[in-house]
Amino acid sequence: MIWNSEPVTFTGGAIVAAKIIDRGRGPEIAGTRITVYDVVDYLTEDWRAEHIAAMFRLPIEDIEAAIDYIESHREEVIADYQQILARHQRARESPEMQAMLAPHLEAFRAKVEARRKQQDEVKHAERDGGS
Repeated sequence: MIWNSEPVTFTGGAIVAAKIIDRGRGPEIAGTRITVYDVVDYLTEDWRAEHIAAMFRLPIEDIEAAIDYIESHREEVIADYQQILARHQRARESPEMQAMLAPHLEAFRAKVEARRKQQDEVKHAERDGGS
């Protein structure tokens, strides 16, 4: 499936219409692995097209083509996007993932607690030394 957009991109001196293609991973910007769902992530955070293009290091026309596709297929794209988010959430909450993250989380909490104690000691020393 190929979705052509009005904007043009200058690539190697040739004028090429920005395209959205589907190679089985969902609609993506031709010549990249960036899906329209990646663009939706930033649109939901109110990023402007220029900033999204800069983030992905793509011509603005490519991002505008993705936005045009999203707007033209809004219901389908949003439904698929919600399924992707739900799948990612289930993966994060899985017992396997929790077991894998547990040691790192414990180490992080220990560092935070050590830092908190260090800051408390500095505060007490400043208070006691300044009296």
